[in-house]
Amino acid sequence: MRFAHLLKKLFSFSSLKSRLLLGLSFTLLLLIALVLGMAWQIGKTMVQETNMSHLRYEATLLADEVTQQIDMRFQALERLSEMIGPTDDASWISHQLRQNDSLMAWFEGIVVANRDGRIIADWPAIVGRVGLETAELEYFRMLRGIRRPYVSEPFVGRASGMPMVVVGVPRFTEQGDFDGFIGGILSLDSGGIFSRLAKVRLGEKGYAGVATSSGKVLYHPNSSFINASVPSKEFNPWLDLALDGWEGDAVGQLVQGEMALQSYAQVWSAGWVVGLYLPISQAQLPLADFIRQLWWTWVVLVLLIFPLLLWMLGRVLSPLRHLEKQIGEVGLGHRESVSLATRMQELQQVAGTFNRVEDERQLLLGNLQEREAFLDSVLNAAPQGMFVANIKGDITYMNPALLEMLGISTDVPMKTWLEQIHTDDIDGAKDMWLHSLQTGSDFVRQLRFLRSDNELLWLDIHARVVMLSQDGHTLGLVGVVKDITERRQQEAIQRWEAEHDPLTGLLNRRGFERRLEEAFADFQKTSTPSALLLFDLDHFKPINDEGGHALGDEMLRRIAQVVAWEVRRSDHVARQGGDEFGVLLPSCTLAQARRIAESLRQSVSEISVTHAGKEYRVTLSIGVTTFDETDTSMEDVLARADAGSYKAKEHGRDGVVVNMPNDDVMELFDQLK
Repeated sequence: MRFAHLLKKLFSFSSLKSRLLLGLSFTLLLLIALVLGMAWQIGKTMVQETNMSHLRYEATLLADEVTQQIDMRFQALERLSEMIGPTDDASWISHQLRQNDSLMAWFEGIVVANRDGRIIADWPAIVGRVGLETAELEYFRMLRGIRRPYVSEPFVGRASGMPMVVVGVPRFTEQGDFDGFIGGILSLDSGGIFSRLAKVRLGEKGYAGVATSSGKVLYHPNSSFINASVPSKEFNPWLDLALDGWEGDAVGQLVQGEMALQSYAQVWSAGWVVGLYLPISQAQLPLADFIRQLWWTWVVLVLLIFPLLLWMLGRVLSPLRHLEKQIGEVGLGHRESVSLATRMQELQQVAGTFNRVEDERQLLLGNLQEREAFLDSVLNAAPQGMFVANIKGDITYMNPALLEMLGISTDVPMKTWLEQIHTDDIDGAKDMWLHSLQTGSDFVRQLRFLRSDNELLWLDIHARVVMLSQDGHTLGLVGVVKDITERRQQEAIQRWEAEHDPLTGLLNRRGFERRLEEAFADFQKTSTPSALLLFDLDHFKPINDEGGHALGDEMLRRIAQVVAWEVRRSDHVARQGGDEFGVLLPSCTLAQARRIAESLRQSVSEISVTHAGKEYRVTLSIGVTTFDETDTSMEDVLARADAGSYKAKEHGRDGVVVNMPNDDVMELFDQLK
């Protein structure tokens, strides 16, 4: 029972002894892993270099053998061509083919074509092959063009259904003119020209393959890949380089998805590429088995050393048990200090440090109680709102001034009054609060708070992280809250006055130009269509001259009301000065702008003021344009709309003119006089 308890305590790692044992064991295992890892890396490099050299040699050897096979077949067909001579006599050619029946050991069939590409003889004779036209086939055009032996692209035989190629040599007349070709048909099965490749053994998963420079598979252990296209350049860039004539070694991905060593060699006479592939997992298999055996050897050795380490640690740490007992007695008040009879300097230093810390703790404990009482008095008497938050960000204290400011009581949970923060401000405030807790930076934020009596407050909050100066440990945050509602309202009034005309309440030139720039920036980013109307008042001068400026101001106010009523709520209306007005129509097409302009012209024409029995009316000369891709700045749009307004005046006033870029003639829309 005692032994079981000892094992449980030992392997719970709650004691120094068990942790030291764990640390030593872990160090040994780490050292073993480091040694084995280095052995693995070095061995892996050596294995890869060795296997790569073998693949390079084997690929070169296979390419040379295939080249020799192709050259021998070229030579045999050239000798046959010399025997046949420059003739199109099918009987003579068939006789010569039968006399050279030994060629069937190298070919599945022999065909002879004349200069027009028609098959005039074959062996062995197959019904339907004589008379076939090959003039449009790839290998006939190549033989006629290059006038030297050539191996065709792979194709599927009509009769056999097997993939094959044609090894062809051109025939010539006595004058040296092209006179057709003699072709030997090769089957792309595991026998014949690729018999050596079928015998290549590179472990269980390694294999050899052959492809044409155009990217067609000629040989593969998996016959379903024959005559298919090789993987894309993105999948295997090394194979793509080999198709362009590169010879060399590399590490790349196979079709199955695993990485493999690759080596490529060229069969120049046929335009083929020989590739050897050995999966890295297979190449490293012997090394992995060796490392695994070595690993278990080391593990067994560590398990044998474990009891010895356990005994040694028990002897070394026995003084710690005495120290633990005396510290417990100090905590209970049975002792004032610890005293150890040991030669271990480290434990003597620990005992001395503990005694010194205990003396300081007793002194600080008395001071701490005094400071807590003083701090509580300061916070409660402070006229400003103040709060304290813990390291998790939860507010644990709010002074009376802050509770009164927010209109909440001390028993209201934090989750409840947080919901009274304005929805547009709460997310940003939370992100900034978390950032301050994580980085130790100050929390500075202005936000809106809705009291329980529905009064909306603007609050300025400044909180600072409190840290211990000795080690920089964060204790929490202390913050100050100010009610800036009145200041924010005053600032809003000042901003409104800075951008609005005092007479009409419309935007002034400054406010209008700012919104124009914002709309133009949106247009450049997102191509959002917007339109601009500029107009001034026709026949306005007599109102000022005869009725005085008061009458003119009354007319301007009425026009401002009508224009603001006629446009959309999202539009911006401005009085830019005197009798000059502008309307910005965001997200508005030209057709919509025309209709709005005509509506404004019609509505304003119905407004009148009376003085001394005389009625005065005004009309509008409106220039209409939209933002265009050719505009380099807002001035281009303003100039275009202004030109449209002047054109409306030239046509007799009281009209709408659309002025767009590259228009030879501005369009007058529904002019009314």
